[in-house]
Amino acid sequence: MTDLHVSFEFFPPKTEAMQGKLWAAVEKLKPLAPDFVSVTYGAGGSTRERTHDTVARIIKEAGLPVAAHLTCVAATKAEVDAVLREYWAQGVRHIVALRGDPPGGPGERYIPHPGGYANAAELASGARKVGAFEISVGCYPEKHPDSPSHAADIDMLKRKIDAGATRGITQFFYDNDAYFRYLDRVRAAGVAIPIVPGIMPVTNFAGLRKMADTCGTTIPGRLVKLFQNLDDDPSTRLLIAATVAAEQCLALAEQGVKHFHFYTLNRDDLAYALCMMLGVRPKPAAKAPAQSAGAAA
Repeated sequence: MTDLHVSFEFFPPKTEAMQGKLWAAVEKLKPLAPDFVSVTYGAGGSTRERTHDTVARIIKEAGLPVAAHLTCVAATKAEVDAVLREYWAQGVRHIVALRGDPPGGPGERYIPHPGGYANAAELASGARKVGAFEISVGCYPEKHPDSPSHAADIDMLKRKIDAGATRGITQFFYDNDAYFRYLDRVRAAGVAIPIVPGIMPVTNFAGLRKMADTCGTTIPGRLVKLFQNLDDDPSTRLLIAATVAAEQCLALAEQGVKHFHFYTLNRDDLAYALCMMLGVRPKPAAKAPAQSAGAAA
C-alpha cells in the first residue's frame, strides 16, 4: 500500500493555545508528504482573517501545498472574488469550493445572497475566472441533506465538474458500503474525477452525533454500542477510535482506494497512526548540498 496518497484538513485556531496545537499537528504530519492540506472557512466568512493567516503560515513556514476552503454564504460575488485574489497573491493554487451552511446554522433553509454565488458550481466557475485554480468540491455518499434525491445530488456534482472541479472529497462516513454504492452511482452517471473518501476518526462521540445529524451521515449501531458510556473515559475512547478508523481505512484500501482525506480536527495522533497503519511513512528530509572548502573560506 505504499502508493497511497493522503491529505489533511485543519481549521483556523481561535486562541494562542489552539494555534500551538495546530502547528504541532502540521509539523508532525508534514513529513508524510501529503498531496495537500486544506484549511476550512467559517460560515459567512466568520474565520476569514484567521483562515488567511493560517493558509499564509502553512505556505511560508511548512512549505506544504494548501487548498483553501471558500463558501458562498453571506457574501457578494465581488467579495468572494476579492478573497480569491488574496489567496492567489499568497501563493494558493487550490480551492475547495463549497456552498456552505446557512448563516443561521445547519437545519435552517439556505437562501443565496442576493448578489452572491448561488452554489458551489457557480463558485467554481467564478474561481476559474479569477485564476487557474485547481478546484476540489464536496460530495455526499448518503446525499446532501438539501438534495431532494440521489439523482439530483449527482446532477449538482456534474454541474460542479462542468464548472471546473477536478476532485470530489466526501463528507465523512462510517459505512464503507455507502461510499462504494455512491461511487457506482456517480461512475454510472459519467463522473470520472477522483472521489476521495473523507475520514473522520471519532474523537468526541457526542459531538460527532450532532455533526452527523446535521449532515445526514449514518452512524451504525455498532459504533453507538462501542462508544456507549465512554464519555468520561478518554483513553479507552481513543483506543477504540483508532481501531475503528484503522479497520475502515484498511478495508477501503483493500478495495482499491488510493487517496484518503483526513479530517484531523487539528490533532495529529489519530491521523498519523492511521497513515502508519496504511503504510504511509515519513519521507527523508532532503540533505543540504555539501559545501566545498573554497566556498566555506
